[in-house]
Amino acid sequence: MIWLRALAVWLIMMAAETVHGILRTVLLAPQVGDLRARQIAFFTGSAIILGTAYLFINWIRARSFKELLVIGLMWMLLTLGFEAAIGIYGFGFGWERIIAEYDPRSGSLMLFGLFVLVLAPLIAFRLRRGQ
Repeated sequence: MIWLRALAVWLIMMAAETVHGILRTVLLAPQVGDLRARQIAFFTGSAIILGTAYLFINWIRARSFKELLVIGLMWMLLTLGFEAAIGIYGFGFGWERIIAEYDPRSGSLMLFGLFVLVLAPLIAFRLRRGQ
């Protein structure tokens, strides 16, 4: 049941991140350029991920370090698959373009976003436990 709940929360995150990406493209990128918009979106996207994890971590009912870490890893793998599928089938990007999105040498912060995603359940649990 933990894993189905974690999957449901991931779906909520992806819906929120999809809206976030659309708003970034439509509203922010024309003002500051695509790369700068993506860099700014790293911070707002991280807040969305951490906020969603915080709201739902008790509902997921994971309690151990291992469960929380595995959920974060599951979210990361699902996200990589989702991003690749959208990139290839939705936008017609090749693997080179998709991989480049995760290369910090080009100014991209997406790789760091994956770290936030992996750690989000642990951070949310610790924050909730402190209440």
